[in-house]
Amino acid sequence: MPKTNPKKRTSSSTKRTTTKTVKPAKPTKQELERSYKIKYELKMIALIAVTLFMMLSLYTTAVGVVGHGITNIVLGLFSFVGYSFPIVFFVIIFVQLNPNFRPARFRINAALALVLIGLLLLSTLIAYDGIEKQKLILRNDYLTGEGLKQAYELGVALDGGGVFGDALTISTIKLIGIFGAYIAIIVSFIAGFIIFTRVSLQDLWEMKKKSSVERKLAKEQEREIEAGIIENKKAEKLESEKRKEMKLSVADEDQDMGFLGSLENQRKSRKKDVKNFDFDSYDMEPKATPVNDEQKIEARQKMNRVGVVADPYQELDVIASSNTILSAAEKLTSTVKTDDVNTSKIVFQDHADKNSDLNKNEALIKNEAVSKSDLVAKNESTGRIPVEKPTQSANSEKQEKFKESDIDPQTRQLVNDQIALNNGKVFDTYTLPPVDMLNQGIQPAATEDKNEYLEMAKQLEDTLNNFNVDAKVISVKRGPSITMFEVQPSPGVKVSKVVSLSDDIALNLATTNVRIAPIPNKAAIGIEVPNRTTSMVTLKEVITSAEFKKQKSKLTVGLGKDISGNAIIGDLATMPHLLIAGATGSGKSVCVNTIITSILFNAKPDEVKFLMIDPKVVELSNYNGIPHLILPVVTDPKKASIALNWAVNEMTRRYKLFAEQVVRDMKSYNKKAEANGLEMLPQIVVIIDELADLMMVAPNQVEDAICRLAQMARAAGIHLIVATQRPSVDVITGLIKANIPSRIAFSVSSQVDSRTIIDMGGAEKLLGKGDMLFYPNGVSKPKRAQGAFVSDEEVESLVNYIKEQNQEVVYNEEILDEVQSFSTNMDDVDEYLEEAINFVVETGQASASMMQRRFRVGYNRAARLVESMEERGIVGPHRGSKPREVLITRSELDAFSSEGENEESYTEEAFDYNQETNYEYEDDAYSNEE
Repeated sequence: MPKTNPKKRTSSSTKRTTTKTVKPAKPTKQELERSYKIKYELKMIALIAVTLFMMLSLYTTAVGVVGHGITNIVLGLFSFVGYSFPIVFFVIIFVQLNPNFRPARFRINAALALVLIGLLLLSTLIAYDGIEKQKLILRNDYLTGEGLKQAYELGVALDGGGVFGDALTISTIKLIGIFGAYIAIIVSFIAGFIIFTRVSLQDLWEMKKKSSVERKLAKEQEREIEAGIIENKKAEKLESEKRKEMKLSVADEDQDMGFLGSLENQRKSRKKDVKNFDFDSYDMEPKATPVNDEQKIEARQKMNRVGVVADPYQELDVIASSNTILSAAEKLTSTVKTDDVNTSKIVFQDHADKNSDLNKNEALIKNEAVSKSDLVAKNESTGRIPVEKPTQSANSEKQEKFKESDIDPQTRQLVNDQIALNNGKVFDTYTLPPVDMLNQGIQPAATEDKNEYLEMAKQLEDTLNNFNVDAKVISVKRGPSITMFEVQPSPGVKVSKVVSLSDDIALNLATTNVRIAPIPNKAAIGIEVPNRTTSMVTLKEVITSAEFKKQKSKLTVGLGKDISGNAIIGDLATMPHLLIAGATGSGKSVCVNTIITSILFNAKPDEVKFLMIDPKVVELSNYNGIPHLILPVVTDPKKASIALNWAVNEMTRRYKLFAEQVVRDMKSYNKKAEANGLEMLPQIVVIIDELADLMMVAPNQVEDAICRLAQMARAAGIHLIVATQRPSVDVITGLIKANIPSRIAFSVSSQVDSRTIIDMGGAEKLLGKGDMLFYPNGVSKPKRAQGAFVSDEEVESLVNYIKEQNQEVVYNEEILDEVQSFSTNMDDVDEYLEEAINFVVETGQASASMMQRRFRVGYNRAARLVESMEERGIVGPHRGSKPREVLITRSELDAFSSEGENEESYTEEAFDYNQETNYEYEDDAYSNEE
């Protein structure tokens, strides 16, 4: 007993000591950073101290025995080059200690080594320049003990090259001779400079050449400025005299022409009140008033009686304001006598102030009816050119982003007429396509592979237990493409620990792409394992389901089935926009066809309209000819941005209609419109099948239009479906993603692309071929589903059925061409363009900085000049910091300019309405100068 008690006390005391031992806490990140900074500062202080001591040792004598020893060693090894040793030592050690120089360490060390080799060779050859010393340097015992001792002593006395200098120089001379040694010195210096500065000799030569050209241009500018001061004074006097003559001639003409006399008085009165003019209320676009066919016919007849032929681009605008034209035609017949008029046609010019004149019913006819002989005589007397020149203000006011005013009223009226033509059709006899034309899918057997999945559940539990994870499989759900095992972990088991075992689970189950995620609203983890055989989900299964039939919206779409076999139904009206992204072959285009087909089975042409944009040409072109389309499928990426801009204008028009009827959305408006007999507005679905291609052609315009539609178009009944196969941040930008809340992610190549689409990982583990993650608006976690499949034959039969029961739909395919031509004409020709072309052809290069210095303009205008020359094929593409290459010679330019004066490449814009009688008159040529 007395022996056992001490043992118990010993064991108890040992247990108490073991329980009281506490492991030291790991240092925090801030503590580690602080200790690193302290160590770094101490090392730098030591380096600076050593470097200063070495410099004092070499450059002074008051350093004691240690300093003299350092001096003898450094000079004995390197001789005269040793005086640079402290600096080289400091640079090498500093680069090694500083982490910021880590990428450049090798480059800096290599450059220093090459420079030191050149210095050693040069200093040794200079030291041995005499005849006796020449014999000494060619000795053979330089690597023996006596030779090294002699080299050391000569190095200390600064008579040789030191131990390293002699060994390097003698070896070099024996190998390549004296002249080869000098060549080696030059090469080492040049190579060290190039490696250290990373500047090539060719770049230095080009910089020198460019600077010489810039100096020549600067001298030319100075000479031109000096000569221009005198010429400007003379030109001002001539211009003032011409203005006086112009005013007198115009005053006489206005007195003779009757009603045109009041035009000058109105112009003068407007100039007096220009300071009080409200520019915010100034609208460049006249508001068209609704007219009927009888008024249009009457307006044309009265214009024909007085010999008026409107500009084809102005015709729709003139008809839209028919009441004004009728009064103008009557006034013209009472004022102008046909006996005094030789011409049979009058050209109408559109002016910047036409809206204010139309609103006030004054100065309606902008051009004077004159004969060809009178026009020629007037031009000779006044010196005016009858062509409208582009003004500088027009160039400066040109904006990059699309706005509502980017399309002229005539083209907008043309688009609206086409839309009204399609929307105004009555589809009372239209019958919805029967669902029987779709193929029925083969349902899998109820007991298919049941034992196999039970065995996999047992194997899954064993795998988790092997990694010390206590969990049980409580349910197995087989879907079309995957099987989900619902696993319930024991208390204390982290979800992250199960998720980290995805690769090990895939290995033990002999499968790939195992996805693990918590199940919403359930205390279980879902482990999704791919099926060995995939069951196809057809569109007919989804459309005929009870979930689809319950929906009342015309924009209900069938997307597929989830893991439990339930139909996934979406409503574009509540989404309200959808982003679809996935790699090539993942099922993205099939999903777009499924959405379109679902709507066609559910909606009439007067209820839902489509605006389809398909840069890939072959995906959506088979829908051409159905009455649901607003325009034919747009396949040109350049015209796609204009079509999107039309959708923005349509959205703005609808909001104006809502404001007039005091409603908030399209549903409320259609109720009032049906009661009051107004125009019923259909829902519009804008589909973009490949956004990446559009973002390459016109990124700013496309992104702005998509963002405006995504932000505001929901209440107007316009919904976006954007699909892309390149889900990168430069395609799906932050603005686009923020305004499109509902998304579908198909299989992608990386987790980064998955995060770009759905803001989380998971899409990189999808199987492809319709396997998707559906992430609608208002849901916390995406839902995995198998997309419905619709074949090309089914789509073709559906389109043929729709075409057969309706008359042939005629689209006005000139709408986009008119818009495109107008947008091209809106690119005002800069007045300096012709001079700029001549200048770059003479100098042989072009850049924005050259244009700035030459023409004294800002950078934006200079850049537009260079881009205009690139569009016309004058200069080449952008080459970084180098000037652009000029693609034509002087002789080619002269030959090109002599082919025709009306070429749009670099001449002024001219309007030719009749090849035989071309009467043009510039009404505001003198009013702007006043």
